[in-house]
Amino acid sequence: MQLYNKLSAKERAELIDQAGKKRLTLSFYQYANIGNPQILRDHLFLTWDKLEVLGRIYVATEGINGQLSLPADRFNEFKNHLDSIDFLKDIRLNIAVEQDNKSFLKLKVKVRNKIVADGLNDDTFDVTNKGIHLAAEDFNTYIEDENTILVDMRNHYESEIGHFKNAITPDVDTFRDSLDIIEADLKDHKEDKNLVMYCTGGIRCEKASAYFKHKGFKNVFQLEGGIIEYTRQVKEQNLENKFLGQNFVFDDRRAERISDDVIANCHQCGEPFDVHTNCANEACHLLFIQCPKCKEAMENCCSTTCMEINRLPFEEQKELRKGQGNSNDIFKKGRANHLPHKKDLRNIFDHFQKK
Repeated sequence: MQLYNKLSAKERAELIDQAGKKRLTLSFYQYANIGNPQILRDHLFLTWDKLEVLGRIYVATEGINGQLSLPADRFNEFKNHLDSIDFLKDIRLNIAVEQDNKSFLKLKVKVRNKIVADGLNDDTFDVTNKGIHLAAEDFNTYIEDENTILVDMRNHYESEIGHFKNAITPDVDTFRDSLDIIEADLKDHKEDKNLVMYCTGGIRCEKASAYFKHKGFKNVFQLEGGIIEYTRQVKEQNLENKFLGQNFVFDDRRAERISDDVIANCHQCGEPFDVHTNCANEACHLLFIQCPKCKEAMENCCSTTCMEINRLPFEEQKELRKGQGNSNDIFKKGRANHLPHKKDLRNIFDHFQKK
């Protein structure tokens, strides 16, 4: 009985090309009490592997969080399987704005302590006491209200390439980092302002809204289904799109374009550009923004040092990496000091205080 992926990304890509089928990329999440995550994990892998599902799925005692792709002609089979599981019946599936057959190349179903790394002790507050969900039309109305504070619950490298108009974008590396900062900076507005939050697909706001209500915020709202569902509703209902730029996604597509606005800059030359790449030096692998001119000049590397290393024969590179572990820069996501046009640190609420 095969319970783990055995094909390499290259082998899987070749099979996808040979199949010639259109694939759908989608995501979903659900908080629920799961008694034995390992049993559910194995069941999902066995079933979804047969359906040619590929992606990254986390299962924990608190629920499930999945980003995946599957052949479009097997969508109904997949949906029927979800509906056969009580807590997943009729779950909302966020269909990607832009499709790519190779958004995922492996099926990874993993048991985790949490489905989102929030660093919170859930026993200290009621995680089911969530904020009010806003559909796209109501969201647009709320964020134009002068009594609303709109907060992006994503990380800096996500909001850097795209965010809602007038949103506060915390300059943080992790979701957990943003929670205490937001509470501290908005402590004087717990009762007199609407706290409206959004994220990619809604999962981070589910926990954040309950946390902020626990911390005393009276009027807490969240964008239903996140940016992905917002975009679908905007197109379907012909609403005004208030999102600027691209929506960062955690698969091989890297981002979905929501509007034509380019609000970011190449981290090396400063020219307007909003596409992330990873440094070609495997020992670095830093995620950063690099325009086509810099990509060519720097050979897809973030620095001259990485470029020199990447020119070495593969075996020599392997020897250099032995015992070194990952560079700390890999976790900085564009903050490395050698990038002259990295995002500047700032007080995330400056523009709000000036209003």
